[in-house]
Amino acid sequence: MRPRILKSGGTEFREFMAAIAARRGGRDTGVDSAASRIVEAVRKRGDRALIDLTYELDNVRVTRRSIRVSAAELRAAPGKIAREDLQALKLAARRIADFHRRTMEKSFVYRDKTGLRLGQIVSPLRRVGIYVPGGMGAYPSSVLMNAIPAKVAGVEEIVMVSPPAPGGDRPGVLAAAAIAGVDEVYRVGGAQSIAALAYGTETIQPVDKIVGPGNAFVQAAKRMVYGLVDIDKMAGPSEVLVIADTSAKPRWIAADLIAQAEHGSGDETAILLTPSAALAARTADEIETALKSFPRGRQAGTAIARRGAMVVVRDLNEAFEISNRIGPEHLELEIRQPSKWLPRVKAAGAVFLGQNSPAPLGDYLAGPNHVLPTGGAARFASPLGAYDFFKRTSIIEASREAVIELGPAVAHLARMEGFEGHARAMELRLAELDQR
Repeated sequence: MRPRILKSGGTEFREFMAAIAARRGGRDTGVDSAASRIVEAVRKRGDRALIDLTYELDNVRVTRRSIRVSAAELRAAPGKIAREDLQALKLAARRIADFHRRTMEKSFVYRDKTGLRLGQIVSPLRRVGIYVPGGMGAYPSSVLMNAIPAKVAGVEEIVMVSPPAPGGDRPGVLAAAAIAGVDEVYRVGGAQSIAALAYGTETIQPVDKIVGPGNAFVQAAKRMVYGLVDIDKMAGPSEVLVIADTSAKPRWIAADLIAQAEHGSGDETAILLTPSAALAARTADEIETALKSFPRGRQAGTAIARRGAMVVVRDLNEAFEISNRIGPEHLELEIRQPSKWLPRVKAAGAVFLGQNSPAPLGDYLAGPNHVLPTGGAARFASPLGAYDFFKRTSIIEASREAVIELGPAVAHLARMEGFEGHARAMELRLAELDQR
């Protein structure tokens, strides 16, 4: 099937944009109710529920003893993969760690002119859970992208959960966990693993925060346990938007759109915005040709048919206006002088500048995180970083002079809000200190 070609401003384009916008808020009540039952079962029955649900949903039998990957198995994992695989994972790990060290936050203290000593303690979380999907494949890159920022931040205990495969452990995933410094690995996935991380079971101790992508059931469970634990974000299907001019190569654009559409849910978003009708047509042709021999051609084709389009815009200014309305996860600028246009980007998870910077570079080892806001959340959310694994505590220490100067305003503001107790607590100190 040849991808659709739309003109901005037309009726079909407006319908397409409405469908893209609708991806932000929809919830499947069937998924929510099923996830709720799973979460409640784990909360009430602990390990027994994990064991039963893993067999029921993943067709894998585990026991209380086998549900955890032993320390020896984890240590041995890097030696069980090909040398080239190990080298690639270590290269990615080094680059990801180097980037995320630059995203660290620091504690600070200062004294203002009234004598108040103010500051903030920035400290790492103690115990974090990371979810690594199973599904259609193995995702060692997800291990690195979620665990390494936590390790860089100084998290004491990193716990990984991932659905078990009927054929046994995924060697690349375990190797990545060992390289990233994961402390505990459990052979359990789905909504049940999220519940276990949040509530704890006889085998799995609860965590302070849960991060990582997953299917609709995983996302629903994360939403349900938020508040008991923190979560990173509600991850949705992958998205890519390419803004291109006549300098771009249609075959490269087609490859980049297919790359994000191949994940398999059928809800991935793949859009080209260009002022060139000829480029749009040639890119559509290249996609049609490439999908015929592509291993996941059916899945990618389904996604492009549902949420893909080659859109011919008036000019690049309109392209950036549309892109900012969509807020894509990945934004590729395959245009002349892309850096000049960078200030026009107001909403995107990650921006890839120039034809030599495809989204897969960021997906694996450029350094910045591939856990990005989706579904338009780039309007307000950020990529996962070391900063996500810190908590902040405020420091307030007042001198006598600060109380005398600021106390009356504190009491006044408290009475404005009807809180006499707040006002009196301040005025007691004010009265005694003012007499000294």
